[in-house]
This record gives sequence, structure tokens and C-alpha cells, in this order.
Amino acid sequence: MFDMGFTELVVISIVGLIILGPERLPKVARMAGKYFGKLRRFMSNVKADVESELRADELREILNQQSEELQSLKEVVNDVGKEVDSSVSELEASVAESDSNDDTGKNWTESVATPTKAKLKAKKKAAKPKAAKPKAAKAKPKVKKASAK
Repeated sequence: MFDMGFTELVVISIVGLIILGPERLPKVARMAGKYFGKLRRFMSNVKADVESELRADELREILNQQSEELQSLKEVVNDVGKEVDSSVSELEASVAESDSNDDTGKNWTESVATPTKAKLKAKKKAAKPKAAKPKAAKAKPKVKKASAK
């Protein structure tokens, strides 16, 4: 704030001592220090308020830029969505046209339908030959020996 060196402070204290006297100089110095501290705190508060306002302005500017970018992205998404919708409708029309031109009369979904479980089992049975069961050897009956009594 003020650029005061040691020599200036010495001159001010000597003049104050001569004018005020040794009895009132400590009280005046205490009061001057108190007011100087209040002035410093006030200046730091003002500085902090100004900095916070500047930050708030910067944040508002960034927010405006982000909202503009978001709006442009929304427009792009809407345009792409419209293109996708038109492509889907064209595909549906071409599928419907190919279904009507099909000679067999089958729906295209029937030709690509997944096989059922019964069809899969039948295919497995047809592909897998049955293994011949080994013939078991006939077991001879055990004869109990009569015990001698």
C-alpha cells in the first residue's frame, strides 16, 4: 500500500514524540495500529469480493459457451436421428417390396427363423449312429454245495 522505509518511520516517530509527548504517543500509536489493521482487513475483503465477481463472470462465460456447444450437439443429434429414421423407413419399404415380389410366398423372416428344439434333436439323432451294445456273457448259476453233516 504505502512504500515506507525505516528512515521514514523513524522521522514520523520523532515528530510524533515531539508533538504529542511521551504520555500520549503510545495511545496514539495503538489507535493508529488499530485503524491501520481495520483498513487492511477492509481492503482484503474488497479485493476478495472483486476476485469472486471476476470468477463468477468467467464461470458465466464458460457456462454460456457450454450451453451453445450443447445446443449445437442437440441439433446434430436431431439431424442424425432424422437421417436414421428416413433410412429405416427406406429399408422397411424395400423389405416390403421384396416380400411382395417373392415367388415362394414365404415371409423373409421364416427363411431365417431359428430351428426349434425338436428339429435340433432330430438332426442330432440322424447324424449320430447308434453304438452297438456289447453282448453280456451268460453267467453260470452258482451251485451250492451240500454241507456234510
